[in-house]
Amino acid sequence: MAAEILFVDDNKLILQASVDLFKQKGIDLLTAGNAEEALELFRHHEIAVVVSDNQMPGMSGLDFLTELRHVSPDTVKVLISSYVDLATALAAINNSEVYRYLLKPWKEQEILDVVQEGLKRYRTVRSMRREDEAVLRSLAQTIELKDPSTKGHCDRVAVYALLIADAMGLSKETQRQIKYGSWLHDCGKIGVSEVILNGSGSLNAAEYATMKMHTDWGADLADKARLSEAARNIIRHHHEKYDGTGYPLGLAGEAIPLEARIVSVADVYDALTMDRSYRKRYPLAKAREMVAAMSGESLDPMIVEVFLTVVPEGSLPTSEELQGEIPLVARKGAPLSLQSARA
Repeated sequence: MAAEILFVDDNKLILQASVDLFKQKGIDLLTAGNAEEALELFRHHEIAVVVSDNQMPGMSGLDFLTELRHVSPDTVKVLISSYVDLATALAAINNSEVYRYLLKPWKEQEILDVVQEGLKRYRTVRSMRREDEAVLRSLAQTIELKDPSTKGHCDRVAVYALLIADAMGLSKETQRQIKYGSWLHDCGKIGVSEVILNGSGSLNAAEYATMKMHTDWGADLADKARLSEAARNIIRHHHEKYDGTGYPLGLAGEAIPLEARIVSVADVYDALTMDRSYRKRYPLAKAREMVAAMSGESLDPMIVEVFLTVVPEGSLPTSEELQGEIPLVARKGAPLSLQSARA
């Protein structure tokens, strides 16, 4: 049974307008005139996204969405109100786990975009929860499509992070979770617009603030998907810096989870070796020098030392390694690889 979209409003004209709008996009909606009707629909339908008015007779939209935390915790919730109410907005975010808070009259494209984002979020959570490697990797590649310049980034970060983790003697289960966290470390970018991701210049303050939210948004997805603590730590903390100047929490040193410190080194190195919309890639040797220069500042010096020892000079991971079809083996110019690290 395919997951569905539900609109809840006591105004029949608004419901019909919503049905007509989505019908133009080939999408059928479920509708309900109040919270009680809506809750009954949840007994018989898998609902991915619910859009609810707040001001309704009987149970308010806010109370209804709060109730859904227990009835259907994965459903993505959107609350609509006729006026700005800071207290309601805060309650919606903190108590009801509302994904978006919109004002009436909403713009057609705005509501279409929000619902489509909600559907992606719902499917992401469901896919992540299964911990199926093929699904998780495919999901990471789908997220990268929002920013074509990052194609292959999550795969390469996983390769580098696993080289480091194996050389450090971490358990196979920890390595597996580091792989999952590496693949999904940028999953929160689902909530960042392509305009910001693909801009050719520097981000302004508002855009940068939005970009930084991807760690929290991704961590929320990981929490809902009940991923392992290690994977969640990577998603939430891969932009923390060793000197405490990173985000989202400004953690420093060993207060940053080890797995996040490992992936941070891998992430920075790969980002330096990629063409971006605002700059060209750095040569591999220069990228290694830059990573070394960040040791003790942005990056954990111990992990940087391991990275410089085990990550091959002068080459990027092969397509076979990225696809996981062959084991990582020593290559020319590589002092240590996954196999040689085990020796």
